[in-house]
Amino acid sequence: MGAFFDICMLVMLAIIVLSAVGLVRRTQQRRAAWASGLTAEARAVRAWVTTQMVDNVARRTQWHEYDYTTRDGRAARFRESGGPRERVTGDTVLVHYALHEPDKATASAPQPGRDTAGTAVWLVILASLAVFLLYEWATLPGF
Repeated sequence: MGAFFDICMLVMLAIIVLSAVGLVRRTQQRRAAWASGLTAEARAVRAWVTTQMVDNVARRTQWHEYDYTTRDGRAARFRESGGPRERVTGDTVLVHYALHEPDKATASAPQPGRDTAGTAVWLVILASLAVFLLYEWATLPGF
């Protein structure tokens, strides 16, 4: 039983670490897209909402999929969550992209300060959760 507990703790810690890495990676991709100065007109080719129930409360996430053409003529498509609910299929928006990663573009306006603050808050939450798990793992009596 003790080995199962250890495996569960390791899996939870791995999920926390992977979440933090994904969060930092997406923040860097958005920042690179904003810093490149490259923009293009994109068309929303798909819009949908996912719903997740958390403590009997529905949590809705708005998703959009965009098509655009880069400055050098390459077609690109990307998906992004958290867009405005009023954006529908067929709408045209300005997207920011990095030349080396056109599929990691963003349709959100540049907000580096807000983006950094949000990332920092989530990293603190994830780090606190990891510290709590490590503390509980170290202090709980063995099975």
